[in-house]
Amino acid sequence: MDIRELVERIKKISKKEINIMEFCGTHTHEIFRYGIRQLLPENIHLLSGPGCPVCVTSEEDIDYIIELAQNYDLSIITFGDLVNVPGNNGSLNYLRAKGKEVIVVYSPLESINIAKQNPNKKYLLIGIGFETTAPNLAFTLIKAKEENIKNLYFLSLHKLTPPAMKAILDMGEIKIDGIIGPGHVSTIIGRKGWEGLFNEYKIPFVIMGFKPEEILYGIYHLVKIIEEEKPALINAYEKSVKEEGNKSALEYMYKVFKKGSASWRGLGIIEDSGLILNETFEEFDIRKIYPQKTKSIKLKNNYCRCGEVLRGVIKPTDCPLFGKSCTPESPKGPCMVSSEGTCSAYYLYGGE
Repeated sequence: MDIRELVERIKKISKKEINIMEFCGTHTHEIFRYGIRQLLPENIHLLSGPGCPVCVTSEEDIDYIIELAQNYDLSIITFGDLVNVPGNNGSLNYLRAKGKEVIVVYSPLESINIAKQNPNKKYLLIGIGFETTAPNLAFTLIKAKEENIKNLYFLSLHKLTPPAMKAILDMGEIKIDGIIGPGHVSTIIGRKGWEGLFNEYKIPFVIMGFKPEEILYGIYHLVKIIEEEKPALINAYEKSVKEEGNKSALEYMYKVFKKGSASWRGLGIIEDSGLILNETFEEFDIRKIYPQKTKSIKLKNNYCRCGEVLRGVIKPTDCPLFGKSCTPESPKGPCMVSSEGTCSAYYLYGGE
């Protein structure tokens, strides 16, 4: 089935006003990049959710990293997008400007070599991402423990996707008729990983790939089950997503992590939505060694509305900073910072 045929099929069966939310930053960017919004009938509205792990990192967590680097002489090891994410007291780039060492890596395993080559220095590895990246960080910590690395600590900012979806549905701020299931996360947790959410809310849910024809094929199935009023949980990305997910990756993940509460930008504290180190690996847990001392205070006159964008309540163009003082070259919030952010997608590809 080609793109033209898929669009015609969607138009033929689409009669209602339908709100569909995607929970993956890659889906958001691909939908914009290929002009999929413009191909769909006007009664189908695509909403972007909290599917960008960098974007949902809270101000409080950024403030904690800055506090650690300033008070305990820790060098920071992180991934690129996080460097520019603002907290209430600046970003990791602010630390660099103050002379602190912030090292950007492409693989978490690089942190082991860095720590081994500099045994007299202390390093803090920031773990960030959803279920997709957590197994790699888990493997890194297993290797660090095996090699008895003593100068490498870990801060887990990992988050779980289903609890965030549940939080948005419970808030009831917007009407959601169907969900575009994230392909990458689903490769780890499988179709079965969404059954609890689906069984509770009975909202049509289709797991999709990322090519334009895969997205439109998934939307076709989603619109069809919405129109027929027969909610279903469908895997339309079978070449990558299995029923049980990736058992090996899940085994690694839960060998190192256990579920705990996590702070989400725009959503607040969500119970059992984070991955924290279990007792076997708590020697690496920076929160156990240096608990956060100062409580973050929300700054006044912060006009960035990234939190509302992440909940699908507003579009980026509704934010007074968008495209003016906030651009990819001079971002004021994480939704513009990250390559997966909704504001970044709107700015790069155009959106109304």
